[in-house]
Amino acid sequence: MDFSSDLASLSATIALVLLVLYYVLRTFHRGSNHKKRYPPVAGTVFHQFLNFRRLHDYHTELSRKHKTFKLLAPFHQQIYTSDPTVVEYILKTNFPNYGKGLFNYQLLNDLFGDGIFAVDGDKWRHQRKLASYEFSTKVLRDFSGDVFKSNAAKLADKISKSAIANKKLDIQDLFMKSTMDSIFKVGFGMDLDCLQDSYDGSIFANAFDDSSEFIMRRVVNVFWKITKLLNIGSEAILKERIKVVNDFTYKLIDKQVEQCSKGRNDLVKKEDILSRFLEESKKDPQNMTYQYLRDIVLNFLIAGKDTTAGTLSWLFYMLCKNPSIQEKISQEVKEVTDPNEDATFDEFANSITDESLNKMHYLHAALSETLRLYPAVPLDNKVCFSDDILPNGFNVRKGDIVFYQPYAMGRMEYLWGKDAECFRPERWLDDDGIFQPESPYKFTAFQAGPRICLGKEFAYRQMKIFAAVLLRFFVFKLGDEKKKGK
Repeated sequence: MDFSSDLASLSATIALVLLVLYYVLRTFHRGSNHKKRYPPVAGTVFHQFLNFRRLHDYHTELSRKHKTFKLLAPFHQQIYTSDPTVVEYILKTNFPNYGKGLFNYQLLNDLFGDGIFAVDGDKWRHQRKLASYEFSTKVLRDFSGDVFKSNAAKLADKISKSAIANKKLDIQDLFMKSTMDSIFKVGFGMDLDCLQDSYDGSIFANAFDDSSEFIMRRVVNVFWKITKLLNIGSEAILKERIKVVNDFTYKLIDKQVEQCSKGRNDLVKKEDILSRFLEESKKDPQNMTYQYLRDIVLNFLIAGKDTTAGTLSWLFYMLCKNPSIQEKISQEVKEVTDPNEDATFDEFANSITDESLNKMHYLHAALSETLRLYPAVPLDNKVCFSDDILPNGFNVRKGDIVFYQPYAMGRMEYLWGKDAECFRPERWLDDDGIFQPESPYKFTAFQAGPRICLGKEFAYRQMKIFAAVLLRFFVFKLGDEKKKGK
């Protein structure tokens, strides 16, 4: 699956040509010298390709030198910023001028379709309005809470059996499976049973994960359209994986529609996302097609699974590296929940209330600290729709891509202090130990402005339930204590 070596020499040649072209164009456009110049960065977008396996650290190194810089790219500028003022400008102040654009739509469309993460304009507003309503309903909140508690207890049981047998665990794999089960149940109303290694669940989950990976690789592979056209390499694999995802998804939609047509759903509370959107589709059947329903639900899965599984994996890794912090969270969980020492996994999970979750300030801080250092979306971008000048004086042309960098921003000393790279949950707490949120333009893990993640509290709730259940019953250690890590 590693395609970098095949294209390295070609990348270097194209990079040289682009550098020459850049200087020719810069000379030609002497008339624009009154505009603030970007700092000189010795690199092109092809350097990102060559640094793919350490891409975010590469961006961080550049960001330590310049808050805003650009890399030479074909057809348009690629501008990178870790400046909260610029982030606020593109995500909020001048929101109408920055969006997904054709660049992102083409990158994402094969998997995301016309879902909320790939579109602008009326399609985005329509889905945003529907999703905003659904996330605010008590029905979804109660249903998702029950699902999270049930799956957290199942995960605890699986870990317990391994602990009794003195077996090492791949906790990341377990989180990936368990959160997929949870989000799938909330999204489709059906059990995928990835945690129990069900065949259908594994086939779908693997195809889904592979599709997500190959879609993200397109960001640094300027040749992806060619390989897609020729149906070779990673694009050929992507096409196969997406077919698996689509076949599985449409089969589930058919099943739900069949239940509705037979009146069986009248006997069942419509709690999952798909069922509720199927109800909405009756009001607008021409626009809310099977394809549209598929796009809506898969976008929900993509957002929910990646954030929670990745963040929980990094959280528990950092807790293993910092056992005193693990102990503090464990103690907090015990103080604000049912004191029954003999409670089973299910009993304890079901005893967790919204009130007790809201009292877990240190756990909330530890999760936020994890997201600061290891955001689920390390790099995000907006396309500029018309010529503009950023608050720092740099110009942006129509079609340019402006990247803001949650990963790099979380490591900037000018934002977080000299200990920016240290895992310290206390930075999020006041003197009374109460969690204090940061500006979403400084802590950008959930985006900000009109497109701020609707599922932010949903994700925190799921992660807190899983972490609380596991830390109530277990102490976690690295399988290899000598293994180095960041």
